[in-house]
Amino acid sequence: MTAKKKLIRITTIPQSLATLLKGQPKFMSSYFDVICMSSNGNGVLDAVSKEESTKVIPVEMTRNITPIQDLKATWRLYRTFRKEKPFIVHTHTPKAGTVGMLAAYLAKVPNRLHTIAGLPLLEAKGKKRILLDAVEKLTYRCATKIYPNSFGLHDIIVKNKYTKQTKLKVIGNGSSNGIDVTHFNPSLIDDSQRDELREQLGIKDTDFVFVFVGRLVKDKGINEMIAAFKDIAMQNKNVKLLLVGPFEKSPENVLKTSDALEVETVAYIKSNEQVVAVGLQKDVRPYLVISDCLVFPSYREGFPNVVMQAGAMGLPTIASNINGCNEIIIPNKNGVLIPSKNIPQLKEAMMTFLMKGKANQEYRGLIRSMIKDRYSQPIVWEAILKEYEKLVKA
Repeated sequence: MTAKKKLIRITTIPQSLATLLKGQPKFMSSYFDVICMSSNGNGVLDAVSKEESTKVIPVEMTRNITPIQDLKATWRLYRTFRKEKPFIVHTHTPKAGTVGMLAAYLAKVPNRLHTIAGLPLLEAKGKKRILLDAVEKLTYRCATKIYPNSFGLHDIIVKNKYTKQTKLKVIGNGSSNGIDVTHFNPSLIDDSQRDELREQLGIKDTDFVFVFVGRLVKDKGINEMIAAFKDIAMQNKNVKLLLVGPFEKSPENVLKTSDALEVETVAYIKSNEQVVAVGLQKDVRPYLVISDCLVFPSYREGFPNVVMQAGAMGLPTIASNINGCNEIIIPNKNGVLIPSKNIPQLKEAMMTFLMKGKANQEYRGLIRSMIKDRYSQPIVWEAILKEYEKLVKA
């Protein structure tokens, strides 16, 4: 029997392995000898090992620009690759991509793959943008293949001339890991759970509920969403805005742009009874199932999981017309697209959904099937596996 070829998957922090790539390492272990690497994260990496039934190797990495720590991480990864001799190194997240691809290049790993799930540098300016562009180009140069997880990202990479087109490929319909439609299924939340959560949050059956899921930061379009909702709430008392996610403080690192919300935005969220902020939640499904429409006015995305999650739960979405979102959302079928940072058009879209009232169950079923047919995890995993198998055959 031929020994399995070795595959190393790397993310900067273990939470990315545990959530963004959940289930994929275990699936791939039927075909490859899989090793997962990331920072240890207070035992999270060990939990990943048990969940995915794979070997793990910790290597400390930072998410910020820290030259000395980054060099140390590159050296440790290089030594690991020389020892393990992987056939494929596949990285995710920006920092893991940079140090992982550089180390794999130096260690002469034959197949060096990096998935792009977003480009935070697009919002950067001046010297910071120049630096981040240089780092991005270095990452791509060290890789043998670059996988943007959306067609929009592919076009942005080409436009910015980060690498040659022959290195780029979008796998399947996009997405890094797809969505577990057996988990994100509205039928798993029964009526008693819905009623109990509504009562707990002070939401009436007659209320129309807009929901946002994600970090409460500027780049997610929260300032614009609150500005649009203010006007709507003044005229309609039967509307609620449900915010599921944590507030995030401004990063201290001077190389990162402040992403804090405006003071007026935070004050409105905390003081207005029509806004219900529940913070970070381990399970967002109950909050999606009691809602009527997802609002996702983000400035930039890779391939947003929350839009897929909402769709799998049968929710229509108002989203920014940006890469990723505009591949998941088909206008007037499972949602609408608006320009990012545009308060009047966001307000108009929200008012349109509010005036139409609650979506019927038949419409919700159609929305769910659109996600299920394109992005269910088995479809995405098989597409990635085929890409690996091409490398083996080559």
